[in-house]
Amino acid sequence: MTRHGLTLAAAALAAILATTASAQDVAMFGNSPSRNMVSDETGIVGEWDADTGMNVLWSQPVGSQAYGGPVVANGRVYVGTNNEGRRDPSIEGDKGVVMAFAADTGEFIWQMVHPKLSAGRVNDWPLQGVCSTAFMEGDRIWYVSNEAQVVCLDARGFADGNAGPFLDEEDTGPIAGDIVWSYDMIGELDVFPHNLATGSPLIIGDVLYTVTSNGVDEGHVNIPSPFSPDFIALDKNTGELLWESNPVGENVLHGAWTNPAYGVIDGRPQVIFAGGNGVVYSLDPATGELLWEFDCNPEDSEWILGGRGTRNNILSTPVIYDDKVYIGVGQDPEHGEAPGHFWVIDATGSGDVTDTHAVWHRGGEDFYRTMSTAAIADGVLYIPSLSGFLHALDPQTGEEFWTYDTFAAVWGSPFVADGKVFLGDEDGDVVVLRAGKEMEVIGEYNLGAAVYCTPVAKDGVLYILTRNRIWAFQDGAQSDPF
Repeated sequence: MTRHGLTLAAAALAAILATTASAQDVAMFGNSPSRNMVSDETGIVGEWDADTGMNVLWSQPVGSQAYGGPVVANGRVYVGTNNEGRRDPSIEGDKGVVMAFAADTGEFIWQMVHPKLSAGRVNDWPLQGVCSTAFMEGDRIWYVSNEAQVVCLDARGFADGNAGPFLDEEDTGPIAGDIVWSYDMIGELDVFPHNLATGSPLIIGDVLYTVTSNGVDEGHVNIPSPFSPDFIALDKNTGELLWESNPVGENVLHGAWTNPAYGVIDGRPQVIFAGGNGVVYSLDPATGELLWEFDCNPEDSEWILGGRGTRNNILSTPVIYDDKVYIGVGQDPEHGEAPGHFWVIDATGSGDVTDTHAVWHRGGEDFYRTMSTAAIADGVLYIPSLSGFLHALDPQTGEEFWTYDTFAAVWGSPFVADGKVFLGDEDGDVVVLRAGKEMEVIGEYNLGAAVYCTPVAKDGVLYILTRNRIWAFQDGAQSDPF
């Protein structure tokens, strides 16, 4: 572990005492640092018709594949996608793209375009674009690009001039993104992202936390950079490296594509992330010191290339709720369906707590692999599997209240708001259910393309990103048919 920049005392003060900006100024994956997929928004529409435009406020095309976002703050919507939408006809070929739209009208405002890494699909899979969901605060947004760079942008683009020290940006036109700072994890830390760098940053006070996506080589056997960090902390204002952590090292199974969560548990601040070895780690936010770890796979589990073994890595994001961590295991969806595990971990321990701090667990035929992040509200935990089963469980005991079958693969996460549960699937359907211990389907609506992301709501508007389009729904709205 190394430390740079801010003194440890200053970092500790920032992590422990600082508070985030007001809710209207901040947006992130999971809506809050706990990453619980729940919102207190009200008046959210529960039905719409994309064919007639009923309750459709607006819709806009993005690229041909979209996995980043959406996030909404300060009147704008940000998504990560690729360049197949060609918003700027002069920019050709495969690129990673972040787009900004007006939240009320859908007007396209600007885009930030990133070239592909020269190594090709081993580090930067074709057509995947930017898969990181951005963190938005005030007039800045932060994300991880397909080039494995942590990027800070001016949320206004070049509309207010050049906001950062980058004076040689190639594109400074009216629809171009404006870089404030950029930290190159490959150039500075020698990390080796497998297939793609995807982490969605978390900011607490002045400190930004993210995974590095360090993984295996193209043959899925060797670890090209076993001593590079798995997790880092940066100064959000300058991009300066504060500390780095390498608990996974040579034990990474495939890749690392999850996101950190933050909470103060029993008076102890913790930043928690899932490592590429299937182990959950809790770190001191100020120093990166390891607080505790929990292996989310049975001791006799075995990793076999191609996902045929019983050991799983983790694609889900940990959720902190009631001093516990809720998380499921899974693999690259190309590895297919198989039995998995969902764990609830008492986060008050120290050291290796695998054998002592499991609150409850579902596994084997009771729970299959998942890529999704949990939502917990009003005494119900909602968590789907990749197989398409949405489980409603008791968050204290794991007792199952009901299960809904989407009949399609689920990559995204359930979103709970206004007494409703929203969940998209690979067939392009979005199911809306009544939140609670009794299953009640309000409706199911097809959006014409796969839904790989999690819906969000802001100011009474529901935003859903499909594979190739961003939708905004509001009660009483009427758009032209799509």
